[in-house]
Amino acid sequence: MTDVLASSTLVVPGAAQQSTRLDADIRRESRRATVRALSRSILTFVLTLVAVTAIWVGALWVFQISPYVGKGPLEVWNFLFAVPNAAANRAQMFGQLGETLGHAAVGFGAGLAVALIVAIVFQLSKGVEHALMPLAMLLRSVPLVAMAPVIILIFGREFASVAVIGGIVVLFPALVTIASGLKSASPQMNDLISVYGGSSWTRLRKVALPSSLPEFFAAVRISVPGALTGALLAEWLAVGGGIGGAVGGYIAAAQFSAMWTAVVLVTGTALVVYNLVQIVESVVLARMGMADRS
Repeated sequence: MTDVLASSTLVVPGAAQQSTRLDADIRRESRRATVRALSRSILTFVLTLVAVTAIWVGALWVFQISPYVGKGPLEVWNFLFAVPNAAANRAQMFGQLGETLGHAAVGFGAGLAVALIVAIVFQLSKGVEHALMPLAMLLRSVPLVAMAPVIILIFGREFASVAVIGGIVVLFPALVTIASGLKSASPQMNDLISVYGGSSWTRLRKVALPSSLPEFFAAVRISVPGALTGALLAEWLAVGGGIGGAVGGYIAAAQFSAMWTAVVLVTGTALVVYNLVQIVESVVLARMGMADRS
């Protein structure tokens, strides 16, 4: 009996130490995966900026665009930081950019929230999905420029039109992506929840939503440029203001430096936000062990 007790006291501490080492190895591997994902995302971001700048300069050179109309990176830099009116230019351009980003945030939030709610409803009720998904695909095929006059007629040239136009741009691609992600859950895991008496809501909360994280982040990334496009379109057609409302005036007044600067600011902001979302996605999925699906 004494020998048995002694052996048990030896085995238990050894098992505890092995479990502690295993936990430490898991945490260490998670940190390595996070660092790798973060480094890869930052490198991709830098290479994207370099590629876009090279394409910009190359297009001006290949198509032999007149320097009076076509402005390169140096001209945009001078417009913002070197010319005598640079401070006023910065205040004007960044003020317009801030207004456009506010409009884009409204459309992004509205579209993504509706897409997530509708995708969850589709997951819980196949009958609703079969009834409404064809309608969603039909509406998606209608050009937004054709729908904009109707939207403006209903909501007026007010803030609500910004939310509706921006939300429509975001809604349909995000809905398809998130709905596909919710269906990617393992059938075995769903069966396990059902065996233990779990409801459809439990399967959604415990299995479908966590499994759909890669697709959800993909929907967020897709929605970033879409929200900016919707904001610019709403400003141009409905509410005015922001960069979307100002670009037409820049072209009419032959203010090509301002026009190119506006385009660069919008494009650069879209790239920055897109890659920030990608960095967050890479870190989160790496920590959850889902990086291979991102």
